[in-house]
Amino acid sequence: MTASTPTPAAPIRWLNNQPYLLLSLTSLFWAGNIVLGRYVAGHVPPITLSCIRWIGALAILLPFAWPHLRRDWPALRARPALIVVLSASGFAINNTLSYWALQYTQALNALLIQSSGPLFVALWSLLLFGVRLTWAQLLGITISMSGVLTIVLGGDLAAAAGIGFNMGDVMFAGALCVFGIYSALMPRRPVTHQLSLIGVTMGCGALLMLPGMLWEMSTGYTLKPDATTVLTLIYVVIFPSALAYLFFNRGIALIGPNRAAPFFHLVPVFGSAMAILFLGEQPRLFHLVGYLLVLAGVVIASRQSSSA
Repeated sequence: MTASTPTPAAPIRWLNNQPYLLLSLTSLFWAGNIVLGRYVAGHVPPITLSCIRWIGALAILLPFAWPHLRRDWPALRARPALIVVLSASGFAINNTLSYWALQYTQALNALLIQSSGPLFVALWSLLLFGVRLTWAQLLGITISMSGVLTIVLGGDLAAAAGIGFNMGDVMFAGALCVFGIYSALMPRRPVTHQLSLIGVTMGCGALLMLPGMLWEMSTGYTLKPDATTVLTLIYVVIFPSALAYLFFNRGIALIGPNRAAPFFHLVPVFGSAMAILFLGEQPRLFHLVGYLLVLAGVVIASRQSSSA
């Protein structure tokens, strides 16, 4: 094989250094997770779904992570408190609250609330480390959020008065607030291979959820062995879990949490696109306007000149 011959690993190495593509794919997978989570509400137990999600994702990644994990174990073991906080905020609490919230709220509300994600990241970055938003980041978040509102309100600002917030909405906002801690802490993570860190935090997150899953099973709310359950588990284990968290962590490592946070706004964009594609909703002018505003905001807020 000559030096110029591409190897199978070459596309992976290229993707690993494309933060905007990685973060966009993350948003796509998480949008599918919200839509699917709402679709199976009442059919798949939320805590059990969250726990199996991370056990399955860990099973996929562990063979690849194991050599790195053995080498990086001293660095990971030296910071147990940070590992537990990352596991709880990024995996256990955030995901359990999200799936639980989707039992009580509509996908429209969840997608709208999702747009507040960058604000929680900025808040925790400020409170924990004194990191302030730049004007470009603030402007980009504002523009992106206006695009999100255009999409979820159907271009009718008067529709905002008709959106009622219930317990599910509050829980979903709480999940985003918790995930903001994870995002803000990621730049302070131990210096290890990304597979080492994600393997440990996934495993720890699953362990933290085990008591909740056992409690849920004791109430009689268990998995139904049918096609819906199987397909749901396959999707959530592979795409919004194993792949999305690898992509998200790598994106933050490349451009920092504040520049990565505006990509949260792509989640409702992709969510509305899925509604058009899979639910038969007709595309309208406000969809195009919203998409353009969101993408403009992401570009502005994630510019190289913005500080991380």
